[in-house]
Amino acid sequence: MARVSCRDVSPQLSSLPHRGTAANTSHAKISFRRAQSLCRPLATIKRSQLPSAATRDDAAVASLVGQLEPNVDQDEEEEDLYLPDDAPSLHRRGARRHDDELASRWREIHGCDDWAGLLDPMDPLLRSELIRYGELAQACYDAFDYDLSSRYCGSCKYPRRAFFDRLGMPEAARGYAVTRYLYATSNFRFPSFSFSDKRSRADAKVWSQRATWIGYVAVSTDEESARLGRRDVVIAWRGTITRLEWVSDLMDFLRPVADEGIPCPDREVKVESGFVDLYTDKDPSCRFCKYSAREQVLLEVRKLVGHYTALGEEVSVSVTGHSLGSSLAVLSAYDIAESGANLVSGDGRRAAVCVYSFSGPRVGNGRFRERFEGELGVKALRVVNVHDNVPRMPGLFLNEGVPEMVRRVAEGLRMPWCYSHVGVELALDHKRSPFLKDTLDPGCSHNLEAHLHLLDGYHGSGERFVLASGRDPALVNKASDFLKDHHCVPPFWRQDENKGMVRAPDGRWIQPDRRGHLDDDHHHDGHGGNDDDKQRKHHGHFRLFG
Repeated sequence: MARVSCRDVSPQLSSLPHRGTAANTSHAKISFRRAQSLCRPLATIKRSQLPSAATRDDAAVASLVGQLEPNVDQDEEEEDLYLPDDAPSLHRRGARRHDDELASRWREIHGCDDWAGLLDPMDPLLRSELIRYGELAQACYDAFDYDLSSRYCGSCKYPRRAFFDRLGMPEAARGYAVTRYLYATSNFRFPSFSFSDKRSRADAKVWSQRATWIGYVAVSTDEESARLGRRDVVIAWRGTITRLEWVSDLMDFLRPVADEGIPCPDREVKVESGFVDLYTDKDPSCRFCKYSAREQVLLEVRKLVGHYTALGEEVSVSVTGHSLGSSLAVLSAYDIAESGANLVSGDGRRAAVCVYSFSGPRVGNGRFRERFEGELGVKALRVVNVHDNVPRMPGLFLNEGVPEMVRRVAEGLRMPWCYSHVGVELALDHKRSPFLKDTLDPGCSHNLEAHLHLLDGYHGSGERFVLASGRDPALVNKASDFLKDHHCVPPFWRQDENKGMVRAPDGRWIQPDRRGHLDDDHHHDGHGGNDDDKQRKHHGHFRLFG
């Protein structure tokens, strides 16, 4: 509807008949409301309706002024999907209520009953915990240096001790201490993952020719442990960056895990070779990947579980990741249980191991699934978008969905492309969100922030999409172009100020030196980091800040 200016309204108002005297003149109450903006805010306040006209003259005025009004009916329908202005405080009150429940319900949220009855309808506490672990995985992307012109390309941008603070994650900073960064190398080339061509831009000045920062291990603080009901050891794995072609290269190579040093008694337990290569490869000539990602994570988990269980604490191991990071999460969780890194010293009990996976491909064959779920008791909850192709691969045709007899025959014939998902699936649909575009871009449907947005609005199958927390939908466009244009959130908006360049004392613009925190974060010497352990004990880490 065309807009009408106030100048256009004025002469028409003066032509209307005047009735009554000054003592009893009836005036219409006119509400001049702003015309509808092309950009709709992500949080709005419900607006009042236009008052009814009391007389025919007033009706004429109201009819004219109605041209200034947007069509409010559709707006008010959509406003129900948006958070009110006090949503952050509502979110905090809800979080406090969940805090009271979590300590008593953590085993249920951790999958002891395979999330029976919690997914449809969606349990609010489970939703908030899934988003929290998803944000811990998203931190791997936000902290990673993608810049091919940087001599630190492929490393973490922030020091370990200030990791969450520098990312602007105050709740995570209060709740977890990062104890170790994880590095990997691989003979298998994953596009947009290891930046194997980074030497062409930074030449010999690059921090490492072979290593890539791939994630971190963290442990909950005393305060957070009291809220969670146990001491939580978190492992977060980074996935690929933008391109998804790597999945198509991983469809034909299953390999027994026993061949990679994982102590599995059954050689029929097999996993995809590219994933296990990345997990187990090492380079003795590189100080960052002198030990494999597998050795790094097993060492840290064994140390943390042993320390806190010796103090009489309940300990859990929570592993999270997105995309390729989801595959590493499944593989490392299996390895932790298979290798006994979660064993409680002295009594043979095991710390509970759970995977919170986001948009992950299949990792192993049917026998791997049986060993993972049934014999080792590892739990996995997989969050997927039904329009994302990555969770469908590898094993596009022979997978857990075919009849058991067909799958058994295929595995008996040693067909190398027969895969099975592990755990329980929570399927979401981005077309249910009114915030998101209907796009064919596979990067959008695969995006981790989009998955967290869908979790926030999911209440159960057939239920209306309504945001349940104060999580900002603008985060969806952090590294994608997925929000509808009328929200006016620019695509791919997250970037470092001045691309990380800072002004030196002499006035020149330089790239800050990260060698200090790379040396500090890297503690593989002696395969145990004894010096670093002593320093952490000195600062009270093992006592968690006193």
